Amino acid sequence: MAGKPVLHYFKARGRMECIRWLLAAAGVEFEEKFIECPEDLEKLRKDGKLMFDQVPMVEIDGMTLVQTRAILNYIATKYDLYGKDVKERALIDIYTEGILDLTEMFIQLAKCPPDQKEAKISMIKDRTKNRYLPAFEKVLKSHGQDLVGNRLTRVDIHLLELLLYIEEFDASLLAPFPLLKALKSRLSSLPSVKKFLQPGSQRKLPLNAKQIEEGKKIFNIK
Repeated sequence: MAGKPVLHYFKARGRMECIRWLLAAAGVEFEEKFIECPEDLEKLRKDGKLMFDQVPMVEIDGMTLVQTRAILNYIATKYDLYGKDVKERALIDIYTEGILDLTEMFIQLAKCPPDQKEAKISMIKDRTKNRYLPAFEKVLKSHGQDLVGNRLTRVDIHLLELLLYIEEFDASLLAPFPLLKALKSRLSSLPSVKKFLQPGSQRKLPLNAKQIEEGKKIFNIK
C-alpha cells in the first residue's frame, strides 16, 4: 500500500496551498515536511529532488513531482476530478488558469513593498469585481451549480479557495454575485472540505510579516 503524499514547502500558503486544498477535497491524507532554513532547501537541491531548484515539491506514488500546475494535474487525474473527456478538461484548464491568475495577485500582494501596496490593492479589487468574478458568475448562470459537467471537479475547489481569499480580503466584493456565494456555501459544507476548514487542519492562515521575512531568508530574497 502506497504511503501518504509528502508535501515539501515552507509553512505558509504560497503556491502549495492549492495543492493542499485539492488533496483535502479529494479526502486524501498527506504529510508535510516544512522547509525551515536555507539548509533544508539546499539539501533537497543536492539530493536531486528539485528539477528546477524550486518548490513546491510533492512525493507521491513513488514519484517526485514539481511545478504547481503539473502537480495539480496529476492529483486531479488520479482522484477523478478532471472531467469526463477532453472537452471538459479544456474548460477546466481555461477556468483554472483564470483562477490561478487572480490567486497569484493575492500571493504577490503579501510581498508587495509598502509604497506600492495601495495601487496593488486597487488593481486587485478592480480585476476581481470587473473581470474575474463576473466571468465565473456568468458560467454558473448558463451552466448550473458546478462549473463543468454535472459533478464536482478540481476547478470548483480552486474557485472555492479563491472565493475564501476574496472574502478575507474584502467580503463586499462578493455581494453582487449570488451564484458564486451559493457555490461557496454549498462546497464549504462538503464533508472533506468542511473538515479542512476546521481549526487545526493543514490549511494555512494568511501570510504575516514574520513568515514573509522567514521566506526571504530561506529563498535568499533580498
